[in-house]
Amino acid sequence: MSDYPERIVCLTEEPTETLYLLEEDWRIVGISGFTVRPARARKEKPKVSAFLSAKIDKILDLEPDLVLGFSDLQAEIATELIRHGVEVHIFNHRSVDEIFQMISMLGGMIGCQEKTRALVDELRGGVEKIRAQAAALPKTPRVYFEEWDEPMLSGIRWVSELVEIAGGEDCFPELKEEALGKNRIIPDYETVIERQPDIIIGSWCGKKFRPEKVCERPGFDRIPAVRDNELHEIKSVNILQPGPAALTDGLQQLHEIIARWCDVSATAESR
Repeated sequence: MSDYPERIVCLTEEPTETLYLLEEDWRIVGISGFTVRPARARKEKPKVSAFLSAKIDKILDLEPDLVLGFSDLQAEIATELIRHGVEVHIFNHRSVDEIFQMISMLGGMIGCQEKTRALVDELRGGVEKIRAQAAALPKTPRVYFEEWDEPMLSGIRWVSELVEIAGGEDCFPELKEEALGKNRIIPDYETVIERQPDIIIGSWCGKKFRPEKVCERPGFDRIPAVRDNELHEIKSVNILQPGPAALTDGLQQLHEIIARWCDVSATAESR
């Protein structure tokens, strides 16, 4: 019997992506049906769960020695598996630092500390490179990140932190500490209008961002981002999964949007 788990079920995408990056994907025996990173995982691994539900019998048939999940929203799945004697670990990370901690912890769970340390160093290096580039930008735009549209939902903590690392200022910093989506609901359009965002970024989890629908909201024509057509989409798979994707593609896209805004703003002011 191995000292470390060799049959892992991942109920969310981020541990799957991490294990593939560590070249330890051979340990994975089941994944979330929402997994898209890496693309080949969908072809290679059986899909055994959504986010709020799971095929318990199918998971048990796979005889996992470890099941990995994320957040209190998967507590019922975890409880059911524990009742069947399955080893379960639910991560509950919400910040950029905690994403790094999750990756390090996962590496320790499988006995791959050295490889994991190298991956974390690489990811940290990428984040710090963006932070340095952002520090050189001439202006700091106000950014409204919308995680959902009805009701309007502002970004979770790691998203807010990534906006700041990328060179922006989160319009709703007071909400970033709220782990539960219901506590990040923005009550009305006027609340957003008052914050006067220079950039609006939509990442509607599970559906395409519709900037034209945002522009049609009553009073939004008074927002600089709408006036200047600064509405952008970052797909949820790149920013709303608290794993490597958010620290790489998600952060890079945020920075590119903000840097372009700075260029456009500087050009307009020089006229």
